[in-house]
Amino acid sequence: MADPIRHGGNLRETARRYGIALGDWLDLSTGINPRVYPVPPVPVDAWRRLPEDADGLAELAARHYGAPEALPVAGSQAAIRALPGVLKRGVAAVAPLTYGEYGPAFERAGHRIVSLDVASIDLKDDIDHVIVANPNNPTTERIARDVLLRWHEQLSRRGGTLVVDEAFADAYGDTAISLASESGRPGLIVLRSVGKFYGLAGIRAGFVLAAPPLRDALSEALGAWTVSGPARHAVQAAFNDLSWQAETRATLARDSARLAALIRNQGFDPHATPLFVWFETDKAKALQHALASRGIWTRLFEHGALPSLRIGLTGSEEEWERFEEAFNVAVKAIR
Repeated sequence: MADPIRHGGNLRETARRYGIALGDWLDLSTGINPRVYPVPPVPVDAWRRLPEDADGLAELAARHYGAPEALPVAGSQAAIRALPGVLKRGVAAVAPLTYGEYGPAFERAGHRIVSLDVASIDLKDDIDHVIVANPNNPTTERIARDVLLRWHEQLSRRGGTLVVDEAFADAYGDTAISLASESGRPGLIVLRSVGKFYGLAGIRAGFVLAAPPLRDALSEALGAWTVSGPARHAVQAAFNDLSWQAETRATLARDSARLAALIRNQGFDPHATPLFVWFETDKAKALQHALASRGIWTRLFEHGALPSLRIGLTGSEEEWERFEEAFNVAVKAIR
């Protein structure tokens, strides 16, 4: 049996390991906005009635993302696990350091996994499907829109598929990097997540933007009622709150820049998105441990060219001061 895929947020396990009470931790191990969208009270009917597809959520999401159509799903993770089964079996290319669920999901469905050269503008002739996160998690790389469309054209000619996971794109606030508007093209699938930018990972909601044949096949594979009534209520409120979105993007950009500056001042080379900062160092494991000993949890990656750490944002000035002090002490301790 393969080893379980490690994600951030495994705080209870970490608390037991370090002997620090759960409530005393500062969890920076995910790329989730720590300032959660303030969901208004949930109507009683959202709890009592089965979710209804005709509630306007899909249409609202399509407008929100600038896409022709959208399929609500229980987080983009649900789509990632189901998509390989509705695509023709073939060779699937995945970046060597990216979200860890893509490769195993395609392997389970009988696809052969190869490494994607994200710096190339032309794909190898034997590749049938490409799965890419844009921006990438954790490396923060952003692939230009014209390169992605070139890949799609190459794959489309051979009956293949380009899957673009835009889970972190909402935080940028523009459509320059998104392929949502192009998602009506055959063989192009765009995944969007509500959990990251809105801080609502717990409601498990996301969207698949794709042309009808692929979208319908995925909907059939997932079945009915994939997104709960309370989750649908929360997403509709969040998508309609444009002032919260604008204010939050400005806050995230400021906080991310401050985090990157702190890390850079300690001699590292940070790469940032509005929701997290990532950097490589041969001391990554020691630094994660030094921070964890002080009740601060971060995300370690050990499979790249060098070990690396991903650090999320703090949610208050008090949390920032705690992290800043702990980070400076931890760096000094490992040198």
